[in-house]
Amino acid sequence: MAPPQQTSASQTPLISPAELSYLYTSLSLPEGPIRPDGRSPTQFRPLTAETSIVPGANGSARIGFADGTEAIVGVKAEIERTLATDALDLRQLQELEQQYDGGGGEDSGAGEGSTAGVIGGQSSWVQMSIEIPGFRDDDALPVFLSEMMRESLVGASVAGTANDGENNNKLVGGLKGRLVINRRWHWRLYIDILLLSPPQSYPLPLLSLTTHLALLSTRLPKLKSQGEEDPFFEDDWNLAEYLYPRGEHNNLRNQARPPVTLLVISADKNVIFDPTREEIAVADFVLAVSIGREIDETAGGGTNANLKLLSIRTIDPPSRLTQHGIPDSENAATMGVATTDIPERTDEEVAGVWKPRRGGVSRGVISHMIKVVLERGGVGDEVMEGLERVDVT
Repeated sequence: MAPPQQTSASQTPLISPAELSYLYTSLSLPEGPIRPDGRSPTQFRPLTAETSIVPGANGSARIGFADGTEAIVGVKAEIERTLATDALDLRQLQELEQQYDGGGGEDSGAGEGSTAGVIGGQSSWVQMSIEIPGFRDDDALPVFLSEMMRESLVGASVAGTANDGENNNKLVGGLKGRLVINRRWHWRLYIDILLLSPPQSYPLPLLSLTTHLALLSTRLPKLKSQGEEDPFFEDDWNLAEYLYPRGEHNNLRNQARPPVTLLVISADKNVIFDPTREEIAVADFVLAVSIGREIDETAGGGTNANLKLLSIRTIDPPSRLTQHGIPDSENAATMGVATTDIPERTDEEVAGVWKPRRGGVSRGVISHMIKVVLERGGVGDEVMEGLERVDVT
């Protein structure tokens, strides 16, 4: 029985050098790329999505791409006591309380729950595991994908609390801050990701979109206790509150949302989103861009939740690896020193045959890739709005 297919961004698909050359020429046309499946540069593959499919989980989602690749994500939450080593010491807490209350100290009249927005959460409160068919849990691909997605989830800190007009302080900001109950208790999230079939392309966008939907559908029991009391909750699950509160679709910019990681490639000066495995094989540069919506109370109005860049990661495409037949004198791995044991082969340009581009890409191309994601009404906005319209009830 043949071993399962191992798919990663650094593997070249089994197509000829002539086909690779034709593909790169089509993607790097000055008047715009021509993609093999006919999509526009910013168009994503068709997908189906549904939420709340795992019984007993606080949140879950499933997304399937048109190529048959599917992923399921389940989110489970449990209450946990905050260790003394995780919490702020008393002096730091008092300073933050005074800063939050405008320097008024104990007489400022802040609500009992106001300090929950000041105490930052911990990265260890979010645990993530990824299972990919054909890979062990400690293989490089699942570990790298897990840390890259977790980095965007826990990298953003909480901004503070906002009043909803009914004397209720609502927490805004990153995921870590939303897990704080009070100084002594917090929620711990377990995010389990399962890829149902061997990936036909680099699975990062699929896993990220599915995790985003699962977090949007995550609900936590409504808290009945107040202040620093030991937490106890409402028994009625119908009163449970969303981890990321829902709102009107046309009011998305006033709502904090979990992050999404998009995969972007460049072919010459063209920028292409959601690449297939074949497109990654000829890419000059592959970038994973993590974005999210966080309410920034320091922006003036306290209701602005425009897209924020959370992290960027470069991913090595096959063109960045040393190809067969490269002379040692031109190989960066040998520091330009030619060996005498094996005769060197000349690597001449041959018309119509794929030869990877050497060297890096300009900063202008990278800046343009990020700008297309973050600009108002750009790709990032379209992805967020599309996921927002998925029914999470």
